[in-house]
Amino acid sequence: MMRIAVVILNWNGILLLEKFLPSVVQYSPEAVIYVADNASTDDSISYLKTFFPSVTIIKNDSNLGFASGYNEALKQVDADIYALVNSDIEVTEHWLQPILETFENESKTAIIQPKILDYKRKEYFEYAGAAGGFIDQYGYPFCRGRIFDALEKDNGQYDDTREIFWASGACFFIRSAVYKALKGFDDDFFAHQEEIDLCWRAINNGYKIKYISRSVVYHVGGATLQQGHPTKTYLNFRNSLLMLTKNLPKEKLYSILLVRMILDGIAGIQFLTQGKFKHFWAILKAHGAFYTLFSINYNKRNEFQRTTYYTVNSIIYLYFIRKINVFNDLFRIK
Repeated sequence: MMRIAVVILNWNGILLLEKFLPSVVQYSPEAVIYVADNASTDDSISYLKTFFPSVTIIKNDSNLGFASGYNEALKQVDADIYALVNSDIEVTEHWLQPILETFENESKTAIIQPKILDYKRKEYFEYAGAAGGFIDQYGYPFCRGRIFDALEKDNGQYDDTREIFWASGACFFIRSAVYKALKGFDDDFFAHQEEIDLCWRAINNGYKIKYISRSVVYHVGGATLQQGHPTKTYLNFRNSLLMLTKNLPKEKLYSILLVRMILDGIAGIQFLTQGKFKHFWAILKAHGAFYTLFSINYNKRNEFQRTTYYTVNSIIYLYFIRKINVFNDLFRIK
């Protein structure tokens, strides 16, 4: 029987722990549960010790963000499978069973994502992951059930098990051996898109990533950093460029980066016209940081980069020009 550890990263999240940790404890009898604390200054630690003594606490020395926070914490976790779960996730009964069965039976499957629904509107998919992630040629992520801000209602259209390109960091299962072989998340990312980067590296190394609908969780989303926050804009734009630098096929690297930077410029102009000056400045800062980190991240490239990494050429064209906002409709156009 595989040993599984559910690891929840926390930073000043006592209210989220109070609300969502009970479901994890109740419905995870197969797992050892950890809370990895990023040097919280609230009462998270004392709350855990008082009300959940069975939960193992790992204390990081500072707020290391998502990437480094998990990298440091997982050094202290002995398990075959890591289940990395956001503190704003409500899990359901038997959520771990189909995940463990798949890992047991499919040796090349290294990463798995469950069905992620919206905690506030439980009949809809949630932004961060929905029914499994993909990217287009230029590295823009989208999901079955979510394209940009368009969220689909869950009508059973993605009640399946299938291979995907990336799994959401909100609820992310990975073999510990693969995590260690790939050296975990990239510390340079701090937070946002680090899970897509890790999945891309896994695929470049020959592993498979799966979505399993029989495992269901509900995600609040934006509980730590709201969707419209300039810091989120900065991290997403910077990290996307870093991810492309590390993982694109060599023959496409510079042409794709050029197009992406032009598209980023268009997004910046749109922010200006909307009066969102902090977001415009966030994009400028993101590009400045990218230039600084380019050579470091170029040197992280794997020996092999998969050329068939994308599902559609341009999700921007399909969504904004063709007005397609449902995943299955992307493949019905002529």
